[in-house]
Amino acid sequence: MELTYHYAKYIPEMIKFALIKERKTPPDRRVVFSPEKLQEIRQKFPEADFKVESSDIRIFSDEAYRQAGFEVSDDVSDCEVMLGVKEVPLPALIPNKKYFFFSHTIKKQPYNRDLLREILNKNIELYDHEVIVKGSGARLIGFGRYAGLVGAYNGFRGIGLKEGLFELPKAENLPDLNAMCAELDKIRIPRMKIVLTGSGKVARGAKEILDHMKIKEVNVNEYLEEDFDEPVYCRIDVLDYNKRRDGKVLDNKDFYKHPEEYESDFMRFARQSDMFIAGHFYGDGAPAFFTAEDAKSPDFKIKYIADISCDIHGPVASTIRPSTIAEPFYGYDAQNEMEVDFREKDSILVMAVDNLPCELPKDASEGFGEMFLEHVIPAFFNDDIDGVLKRAKMTSAGKLTVKFDYLEDYVKGEPIKQED
Repeated sequence: MELTYHYAKYIPEMIKFALIKERKTPPDRRVVFSPEKLQEIRQKFPEADFKVESSDIRIFSDEAYRQAGFEVSDDVSDCEVMLGVKEVPLPALIPNKKYFFFSHTIKKQPYNRDLLREILNKNIELYDHEVIVKGSGARLIGFGRYAGLVGAYNGFRGIGLKEGLFELPKAENLPDLNAMCAELDKIRIPRMKIVLTGSGKVARGAKEILDHMKIKEVNVNEYLEEDFDEPVYCRIDVLDYNKRRDGKVLDNKDFYKHPEEYESDFMRFARQSDMFIAGHFYGDGAPAFFTAEDAKSPDFKIKYIADISCDIHGPVASTIRPSTIAEPFYGYDAQNEMEVDFREKDSILVMAVDNLPCELPKDASEGFGEMFLEHVIPAFFNDDIDGVLKRAKMTSAGKLTVKFDYLEDYVKGEPIKQED
């Protein structure tokens, strides 16, 4: 007897999305999708319907969305999926919806405990942009490139102000990335050595700036052993600035798996560097790059630090607080371990702005939308065949999903062993 199998074809339903207004203070002008990107989505996915919540701060005006053919309204409660960038204030959360934004809760950040509680109380499905990942765990979307671009630019802007060499305008006062790069074309960097850490999007963004400025890239051995009559930079990875305590030379995987078996070897770069651009990801248990005691050493030559990663009281001892877009620089007095004016002669210049992509809202929004369209929107209409939505779903039916049930003690308010 011949058996016949019938497979039901997945037929996507119409889904109504909302671009929600950013309400966090200080204001964030970024948005998930530009008007042009929404038009592209509508062509590729006719089942996707979009409504735009009116906003007087968004980098793209309400009128730009209207002209692109989208409804703009103060009321988006009829939408199913809410797309935002930063945390949503508790009173603005609409029950029984799906929300996408950076919640800053996955590391049990104390200041957002009430946010996650309210999300659960209001039966909201939360999808955090930070956990939209591949099966391997690699992130699919983010603003990292723009943090790197602006962070490197700010670092050079700080050098110009500290040394009286040149004056670059604030990135936030420029219309876009092209204008920012055009400003860099007007300046001349003196002879110096620049060390850049990291291998991800942040470091690649910073590298774009260095390459645009035609600063020569050299390898580790050249950087550590040679002198140059021009500015140069060296991009280093975890095994360049860490070494195993037992002297074995293994691979990056071993470092990520057993960071406690390693100690910092960054001082060999600190002895040779004028500028440090920190574009790395710092994992729990990894060695510090340099300690407060290291910075007191006469061998410590770094004078300018653009800490894009901005881990407070973490691996970079001079990063004692985040700075702001309004006041991006402070000085670090290494001998007294205290903050001083960055213009003081012997201070280390520190740039540690923790929301750098906000300074390039147009480019950052367009880049983010490109990634979101490629990796996330299709999942709504192909039955999430690659598991993108499933992996990113933090809450469902008023409870934490299995992947995120480690946050249970955080939600309940029990003592937190490790806090960000």
